[in-house]
Amino acid sequence: MKITFLGAAQTVTGSCYVIETGASRFAVDCGMFQGNSAIEERNFQTDNYRPDKLDFILLTHAHIDHSGLLPRMVKKGFAGSIYCTRPTADLVAIMLEDSAHIQEMDHEWKSRHDKRRGTTENAGSEPLYETDDALATAKLLRPVDFDAEVSPAPGVKVRFRHAGHILGAAFLELSVTEGDKVTRLVFSGDLGRPGALLLPDAAMPETPDWLFVESTYGDRDHKGEADTLEELAEAVDYSFSRNEKVIIPVFAVERTQEILYSLLILKKQNRLPAGMPIYVDSPLASKATQVFMKYADHLRTPEFTVEDFKATPDGLVRFTQSAQESQKLNTMEGPAIILSASGMCNAGRIRHHLKHNLWKEGVSIVFVGYQAMGTPGRKLVDGAKTLRLFGEDVAVAAKIFTINGFSAHAGQSQLLEWIGGMARPGMNIALVHGEPKAQQILAGLIKERFGITPRIPEYLEEATIEGTAAPEVHVPSPSRAKPRVDWNFLAGELEQRAAQVRERLAHIDDIPWEEQTELRDRLVEIERDLVLFLSQL
Repeated sequence: MKITFLGAAQTVTGSCYVIETGASRFAVDCGMFQGNSAIEERNFQTDNYRPDKLDFILLTHAHIDHSGLLPRMVKKGFAGSIYCTRPTADLVAIMLEDSAHIQEMDHEWKSRHDKRRGTTENAGSEPLYETDDALATAKLLRPVDFDAEVSPAPGVKVRFRHAGHILGAAFLELSVTEGDKVTRLVFSGDLGRPGALLLPDAAMPETPDWLFVESTYGDRDHKGEADTLEELAEAVDYSFSRNEKVIIPVFAVERTQEILYSLLILKKQNRLPAGMPIYVDSPLASKATQVFMKYADHLRTPEFTVEDFKATPDGLVRFTQSAQESQKLNTMEGPAIILSASGMCNAGRIRHHLKHNLWKEGVSIVFVGYQAMGTPGRKLVDGAKTLRLFGEDVAVAAKIFTINGFSAHAGQSQLLEWIGGMARPGMNIALVHGEPKAQQILAGLIKERFGITPRIPEYLEEATIEGTAAPEVHVPSPSRAKPRVDWNFLAGELEQRAAQVRERLAHIDDIPWEEQTELRDRLVEIERDLVLFLSQL
């Protein structure tokens, strides 16, 4: 059996593992890469997946970094079944349609940008996928019950077990039979925190031959729920006392509902300022909340009721739908709490709220989820002084809060406890869905506690495994996985342009003074961008 790591290998987005047996070829998850332009370019490298040669896909949960490339696979030839839990099927159907709309709008914006500038930079390009692709994907979903065993192909058996991450999230217990040999694998997907507000804890699998476990927070633990609520109340008080807004970038699924529920807890404790409205500014989040209502029996919170997530009679919680309603929030005076997607600030309405509020003293920007490398959210968490939004550098004067206690991911100690429940001599562990620093720290702790040296796969790495035997590994060339940036060439080009500027300045007096001042302003703007670039080196 061969496993190819097509994503979430020394990174936290793009989760996808393609498994090839003697009888079938299938994938566990098929997520979208999120980050800077170079990382997101991987989404278009469809040949790596060979979608028309995939027999089926097993989906752990609905988050876009695990499901977001499914419509791309369908667009490029995948026609098999997609197995997932029932809540995941409902959630992923609405999330992928929303994602497709974003892809279409992004492509349209680039095309208009080209026309305005008179360039052909994006000529011949296409959206990653379109709404019709998302709708076709939804028809391939095959919902299954938690803990029920299904056999999607001869020699392959799988059980979806509770992962405690988001509604419907599962880890997979796989059994693959090849000839007279059986290999047992566990793919963790994303593991949740024990004792989370809304979801039951993750189940414990039997000891597998191979464990592929996420490592997002392999280098640290989260704060407790009490501290988390205290931090949220502090952020609200900070902006309320300054008559400004609290902007909370949220993932539409799980995080929106958990933050909303937490705010309602603060209200019941009389710790939310009287009359401070809460806006859920995400049509997708509103739809996802309806799914939560449908599957209320999957939630752990005893006092949870459907009414908790509806607009309250006093108007405290309000769901915005239209773009016009969203735009009004940016001209509205007075304090308010705005929950808006996306959670990493790389798409959606949150970018408009940042543009209108990031530069204001007294505003709170509250991060309540993981921020992947290269995303705007990560830049703000890391202390960026400016953030480029819609072609403009916006100063950061708002106060940045980072509250990791709301994370839907298990922290370091919780990961180790879960791994320890199944760790046995001879078991293999591969750390996925994490950044290198977190993975190295977690790997060291696993070796120290359990005597197992985990593997940390690279992007596009191929591993041939059989039972508990050591794998045969093929590591891709660096130029294929991470094409080298030719900095010498770029620096040389810059030097040539600077020389041309000096040469042409010798004749600058031949140009009218009015035009000279316009050229001066443009050169000052270019210099400002260069100074900002140098500050990041």
